[in-house]
Amino acid sequence: MHFSTKALLSAAMALLPFCYSHAQTKPTLTVEKIMQDPAKWIGTSPSNIYWSDDSKQVYFQWNPEKARRDSLYTVQAGSKKVSKVSAAERRTLFTPGGTYNQKRTHRVYERGGDIFLVEVKSNKLRQLTKTVERESSPAFTFDEQEITFLKDGNLYAWNIANGQTKQLTDFRRGRKPADPDAVNDKQDRFLRDQQVELLQIIQKREEERKQQRLAQKEAQRNRPKEIYIEDRSVDNIILSPDERYITYRLVSRPANSKIAQVPNYVTASGYTEEIPTRTKVGDAQASYELGLYDTKQDTTYLISFKSLPGIQDKPTYLQENQKKSGAEAGSAASETRKITMFGPFYSGDGKKAVLVARSNDNKDRWIMSFDPATRVINVLDRQHDEAWINGYGAGDIGWMPDNQNVWFVSEKSGYAHLYTVHAGSGQKTTLTSGKFEVQNVQMSKDKKYWYLITNQVHPGEQHFYRMSLNGSRTEQITKMTGAHEVTMSPDEKTLAVRYSYSNKPWELYLMDNKPGAKAVQITQSTTAEFNAYPWREPEVITYKAADGADVHARLYKPANAAPGGPAVIFVHGAGYLQNAHKWWSTYFREYMFHNLLVDKGYTVLDIDYRGSAGYGRDWRTGIYRHMGGKDLSDHVDGAKMLVEKHGIDPKRIGIYGGSYGGFITLMAMFTQPDVFAAGAALRSVTDWAHYNHGYTSNILNEPQTDSLAYVRSSPIYFAEGLKGALLMCHGMVDTNVHFQDIVRLSQRLIELGKENWELAVYPVEDHGFVEPSSWTDEYKRILKLFETNLNNTARK
Repeated sequence: MHFSTKALLSAAMALLPFCYSHAQTKPTLTVEKIMQDPAKWIGTSPSNIYWSDDSKQVYFQWNPEKARRDSLYTVQAGSKKVSKVSAAERRTLFTPGGTYNQKRTHRVYERGGDIFLVEVKSNKLRQLTKTVERESSPAFTFDEQEITFLKDGNLYAWNIANGQTKQLTDFRRGRKPADPDAVNDKQDRFLRDQQVELLQIIQKREEERKQQRLAQKEAQRNRPKEIYIEDRSVDNIILSPDERYITYRLVSRPANSKIAQVPNYVTASGYTEEIPTRTKVGDAQASYELGLYDTKQDTTYLISFKSLPGIQDKPTYLQENQKKSGAEAGSAASETRKITMFGPFYSGDGKKAVLVARSNDNKDRWIMSFDPATRVINVLDRQHDEAWINGYGAGDIGWMPDNQNVWFVSEKSGYAHLYTVHAGSGQKTTLTSGKFEVQNVQMSKDKKYWYLITNQVHPGEQHFYRMSLNGSRTEQITKMTGAHEVTMSPDEKTLAVRYSYSNKPWELYLMDNKPGAKAVQITQSTTAEFNAYPWREPEVITYKAADGADVHARLYKPANAAPGGPAVIFVHGAGYLQNAHKWWSTYFREYMFHNLLVDKGYTVLDIDYRGSAGYGRDWRTGIYRHMGGKDLSDHVDGAKMLVEKHGIDPKRIGIYGGSYGGFITLMAMFTQPDVFAAGAALRSVTDWAHYNHGYTSNILNEPQTDSLAYVRSSPIYFAEGLKGALLMCHGMVDTNVHFQDIVRLSQRLIELGKENWELAVYPVEDHGFVEPSSWTDEYKRILKLFETNLNNTARK
């Protein structure tokens, strides 16, 4: 059979619409696809961004070649041409970071345990130390004539002019040896005096010993005092600007704290090996004292903090528990609460200093002026929270250019904002205010502006601002919807911005540091295969909780959702985290899984429940003394909203999440069994009394003093309520939430006679899974759970 050319052309033209339609068909998502190695399937976003000292080059880690590891790349400011840094060139580059001197002409940093000095203008590098010991924490002295560093737990100074190194402290373990000349016993003193009086040889030798001791003392006159620290350790060693005083923190660690061991079964040796991890909440923790060494007087002191206001106040929950137990309010003597000290932080002129202290129960933070000469402290600001103070360490703090005021970030208003306080009078000034959070603070090099990152536009966005030093004028510099991680060039003229949107992973942009400047995209990291799928932009919504609060969430909904369809609620982890936002999520695997679920007809809700970051103090502490309270009811209210506003079948709602999300899933399945038909609890905390101290004691206090908080917050106490289908997944070498947690709950379910649950274990996985095969297995099980129990179509 033969066809004419015209006929063939007509046939080909007729097929074009079909071919075009076929080519535009949306790729099908599978668990195997979305859980494969993300570097090869999604691509690798740029990371670890830093500038050259001359502000001309931006360097970053990247992997567009899908190699085994990321490599170093660079782009010149004002250009879009990205180039890979060769191995030879990389060896000539200086390590980023470290500390500049005041005029920024020199920079000092540590690399590989040695200290290096960079002359910025000439780009010359000088290695200051080359030893087998580790030197660390280099810094310029106030007069910039020397560079201090730490080695073997002591402070040293290297003279820039002559290269001489001197030791500034001499901390020694153990107790101070007894003085050989000290005789305390009267009988011993009598016998000694008698020997000297009667025997000339004794007189002669004693005189020789005396002269030797005097000569030895003279030789040691310029050496630092021997400071014996017994069985304690020392950290936070700080030299005062006048170089007379050295402050240090003495750390006492409990000797009998029991460290939990995690068995590792899959090992190269073939034997089960134990991984030491951490103590459990409520175990004895380290205690701290602040010491001061006066080098001129060759004397040491301990700084007293007994005068801190509220230092002996008993937390409200203890007072309430005491009343409930029938004890008199004053029956137990008030004890001085333990604190941790930070600083001192010295003013730019070197004449003033402030200290920060936090109570170890984290219910108080004090900012105080400090005079090392008199060792007197004076409280400038006390932030108290009956739940817990946000953040760790000293927090954001520094000196204003006038050397009279100190700036700091506080939740005094209910949101994290910027304040100043006068170091003499204690008068405070508010620089930012409103129902938003200041999330990053930096003062400009010329001391005229603040550079801030806040979520002022929307709780789900992060933007970069420039604000006048007195807070009178604020200018928004970044404009693209989403989140911006900004690294300023040393001359502060150009911004390297890592930017992402809800369905677009992080990319590198460059822009001028001024309002209205255009951000120029430098990298394109995602693969063609990843880009072929039309990833959804989840709608960021709010809904009302039962108590009237506005809950933020991300909603994924099928384009033509049928009434009475299924829904899944995802619960993000904690620590202090947010996920109902407009940038690329750290839960990117879950994000892709949600797209897969929507393709199958599910509606997905991702909630920033009580305890999530970004919404202020009241939201953050809404879980105090009751995890599984308002954080869980926010999810129950979310399920109700899905039914009422989106037509979801109330009997076809599932829930899942990992870590804290796994905990909420268990509480949902055990205490709200008529709301959730199926749940997948991943790496879940099942009993908070077995979790760590730092996180848990903030929220639930300690189990020995607030047992009620632990009982009402731990799923293991509510396991009898399970009705729906439960899947539990846990890594066997999880050093964060130990495998023991899920083993204990499994035994509880067995004893209760529950049958509608299963446990999947992953022998080589820690808290965060690594192997694509583990991720794939876990999410195939999750999908099967939902398809079996929620999806009517799948059941048919």
